[in-house]
Amino acid sequence: MRSRALDTRETDTMKGLLLSSAFIAVGAVGLQAATLDTVRQRGTLVCGVSTGFAGFSAPDSQGNFKGLDADYCRALAAGVLGDPSKVRFVALTAQNRFTALQSGEIDVLYRNSTETFLRGVSLGLRQGPVNFYDGQGFVVKRDTGVKDLKGLNGATVCVAQGTTHEVTLGDYGRANNIDWKPLVFERVDTMYQTFFSGRCDAMTQDASALAGAVATASSNPADYLVLPETISKEPLGPFTRNGDEVWTDIVAWLHYGLIEAEELGVTTANVEDMSRNSQTPAIQRLLGTTGELGSRLGLDNRWLVSAVKSGGNYGELFERNVGASSPLKLSRGLNGLWTKGGLMYAIPFK
Repeated sequence: MRSRALDTRETDTMKGLLLSSAFIAVGAVGLQAATLDTVRQRGTLVCGVSTGFAGFSAPDSQGNFKGLDADYCRALAAGVLGDPSKVRFVALTAQNRFTALQSGEIDVLYRNSTETFLRGVSLGLRQGPVNFYDGQGFVVKRDTGVKDLKGLNGATVCVAQGTTHEVTLGDYGRANNIDWKPLVFERVDTMYQTFFSGRCDAMTQDASALAGAVATASSNPADYLVLPETISKEPLGPFTRNGDEVWTDIVAWLHYGLIEAEELGVTTANVEDMSRNSQTPAIQRLLGTTGELGSRLGLDNRWLVSAVKSGGNYGELFERNVGASSPLKLSRGLNGLWTKGGLMYAIPFK
């Protein structure tokens, strides 16, 4: 069963976030009012990302952030500033990610963050469209012989502090009479090191994160098994601040634009040609040839041309970072287009 200390830590964490939210909200009204203007005046988008999440946001050997979330940051910079390189990445832990956004340290949070009721109504933040549907999973070493979650009864499980995984781990254990022992870590990289050194029997996180951790592990990836079961819904997406509807709309419509581009066959290779020559009304509206849609957000009407050109449509971003062309080799699954059995569906641009 989950210890009383774990319950207390979760309560204290939420109280701390709520208190910081209240104090920051009082002093940050100006920050919330005109993020678009601030970004333009600065000439750089400040984007909050993970400290290291393979496939989503992780620095390479030169310190350049790569991954799905990082590419969303670049697409946003391209759409707003016309240049995908005008991004400053701020690496954040699970504990400081929301306060960094509340305080104005960052302009937007793209950090594999689960959207929940409490986060939506309690932190003074807005949750954007889901850009990756995930679920909480578990990884074990193959030689343990564990094949399912029941085999983890009595096991020590590595879990990151301040995450939905910490809460769900206790909830699932109580509901299913699994007495696992959480070993909680403030930093994800420390959690990975501990698990791969053999100090935990299992590790729990988003299934996509586990796939990335195993794929990039210094030990042999074939020695590890991501169990087939997931115990939660983990809809991941961007966060912005309350009180700035224009900026929140831009972040939302960027995502819808990348999905719509995939639906319509607009890619990084053909977007310029499509913007000049396509006779399809939906493509003309999306790419600003007609409709004046960009100007309604205070942007150039061709802002999505720049965004798609920076790295591609949603399918291209997925394939390159977490799909078959990546070390993670994840299937589209729920993240496929609605026309192909997935949940990705763009609100019409009209």
